[in-house]
Amino acid sequence: MNAVMRGLVRAVAETFTLPGPILEIGSYQVPGQEAVADLRSLFPGRSFLGVDVRAGRGVDLLANVESLPYADGSVGTILAISTLEHVPRFWRAFDEIHRVLRPDGALLVACPFYFQRHDHPNDYWRFTPEALELLLTSYPSKIVGYHGPRSRPANVWSLAFREARPPIGKDQFHVYQTRLRHHARMPLTWSRYLRLQLGRILFGAGHFAPYLQRERLENQCLNAPVPNSVVEIRKPESDDRATERKARYVNTAA
Repeated sequence: MNAVMRGLVRAVAETFTLPGPILEIGSYQVPGQEAVADLRSLFPGRSFLGVDVRAGRGVDLLANVESLPYADGSVGTILAISTLEHVPRFWRAFDEIHRVLRPDGALLVACPFYFQRHDHPNDYWRFTPEALELLLTSYPSKIVGYHGPRSRPANVWSLAFREARPPIGKDQFHVYQTRLRHHARMPLTWSRYLRLQLGRILFGAGHFAPYLQRERLENQCLNAPVPNSVVEIRKPESDDRATERKARYVNTAA
């Protein structure tokens, strides 16, 4: 996890009303990352539970996301930040998350893409933005985003709402983007920035883009079309029928 991911969670928490309880999947805080990995502090006063497959700081319950110990529709919001790349059968994790979420529930998932192998305990998968969009097809309203160069994003994420949640509005999406730009920051020091720019000039942009563009944010709001209401279309009645109906009304009134 990095400062951009923490900024993402903060922007979501400040923009959207997230139902409770809140469940963080993969809540173990790696030593040295506590400052960015403590997501509980972004939800003060909320019912918040951290689960992981290993005990440690930030973990309230040992559990496997492939088989969560929760009833159907019992969890309001699930956070899975830099976690699902470590799950051997990630498709089961997505099924379990959907199962335990309330019908108006929310899922915020983020995974690294252009990143080194990191074994906690093993590093299995990488997901493109299109992959998350596909895996979250059953969520009718969602945001899909990433940071870094388009061809090599550093991290990919999605905020997805289940079917009982109203679609994400245009104004709400704008507020989210504004807060994300404010909170999701990883500025380079001037000395490193100048060295990277010099390298870009001498050797081309390709190798240096992931570092120089790591604060570049892209987001897309995807709302499934709302089915049109069924409208009954009546065939216009003929003049003879209209005259007959009028005559019946006059006779009845008399």
